[in-house]
Amino acid sequence: MNGPAGTTILRGVRPLGGARRDVTVRGGRIVSVTDPVMDPGNGHGASAAADVTTADVTTADCDGLIMLPALVDLHTHLREPGDAASETIASGTGAAAHGGYSDVLAMANCVPVTDTPERVRHIIERAARTASCRVHPVGAVTDGLAGRDLAPLDAMAAAGAVMFSDDGVCVDDPALLMRALEAARRTGTLVAQHAQCPRLAAGGQINAGAAARATGLPPWPATGEETIVARDVVLAGATGGRLHICHVSTAGTVEIVRWAKARGWPVTAEVTPHHLLLTDLMTRDSDPLHKVNPPLRTAQDVAALRAALRDGTIDAVATDHAPHTASSKDNHWCEAPFGMLGLETALPVVAQALGAGDEPDWNLLATVMSTRPARIAGLADTAGRPLRAGEPATFTLVDPRADWRVDRTESVSASDNTPFHGMTFRHRVVATMVEGRVTADIDRRLVP
Repeated sequence: MNGPAGTTILRGVRPLGGARRDVTVRGGRIVSVTDPVMDPGNGHGASAAADVTTADVTTADCDGLIMLPALVDLHTHLREPGDAASETIASGTGAAAHGGYSDVLAMANCVPVTDTPERVRHIIERAARTASCRVHPVGAVTDGLAGRDLAPLDAMAAAGAVMFSDDGVCVDDPALLMRALEAARRTGTLVAQHAQCPRLAAGGQINAGAAARATGLPPWPATGEETIVARDVVLAGATGGRLHICHVSTAGTVEIVRWAKARGWPVTAEVTPHHLLLTDLMTRDSDPLHKVNPPLRTAQDVAALRAALRDGTIDAVATDHAPHTASSKDNHWCEAPFGMLGLETALPVVAQALGAGDEPDWNLLATVMSTRPARIAGLADTAGRPLRAGEPATFTLVDPRADWRVDRTESVSASDNTPFHGMTFRHRVVATMVEGRVTADIDRRLVP
């Protein structure tokens, strides 16, 4: 990564999609956000600061690029340790930086599972050496994700875990979950639940209904998610422990979360980019690139998810970035693993899903992809910050006229299992900066 030495002047950026501004970065912080001074030679804004000619000043033409606070992902699978063929901390955070992310929460389902304070510290230490963005470990709720014995949550929180989750499997035992929520309350963290009732969704492969009938694959019913969410929000209300619902996928779950929030219970929820854009119609060709857990749902579910994100019932977008090798995905549907890539495509996918005409609501995107995720994870002091003088220079730049066609062979991730291959999106992340360090610069705007 390029270091924060010197001064960078970004000419003509549009913070949160607003008017053009010249933004000056120095020493890892934003030092000014000013109206551009018009240059009669080209009609573009030229900050007075751009007249500085010292060797340590870089002036970048960013005319019309959207500036957003860098994104925060509550749900990333980095696969390290244990599955370097699919992803490593280095490759996964490289993908995150190219997708506009400054911070990712690394899920616990590694090999070995992140279920001890020593393993939490290992993730932190490894990330300090190899990561392109900040990595925050998620500790397992139960030993080995086995659902029988509670992992040492207090000790893992002290070691640096910011959240607890057995994601990939559901914490099915309500008594265990209550104890986990009580520990989360003590430690100021939260529990993230993968809502999948093993008795209702066991063996499920594809959304129940027309998709399952068309393919003949085992159905994964909406009730398999909704019954767990209904139970768990009640437990959160009873304990006061913070509960986060992973990858909400059904209209019914939305209503349960809305009901819980109306009672003031400590419940938050996330939705993935793919559940906001894709429907179960795409699974009818049985291509495992579209196999994900929970499964792609109906158009009616997608509409409910979008509405819930807009009205705040769903708090945040989280990628559930789940890399898998080409050989593992190139199988019969039932043998292929669940999961899709998400980090590099999240922002353009969400912009398209929530866009109205050519211009999405950039304030909304910043809220659901940066500000709220940072707040949920307890990172609001350093991530999801306002774009103003005195704040950390931690932001991403988006080309709103990119017409970018996704090509899986160009993935920065170690894997290429994206369901968006061949699709064209209007918006694309072109650069990311974290505390003044350039972590991604696709068209080399920020690097002299």
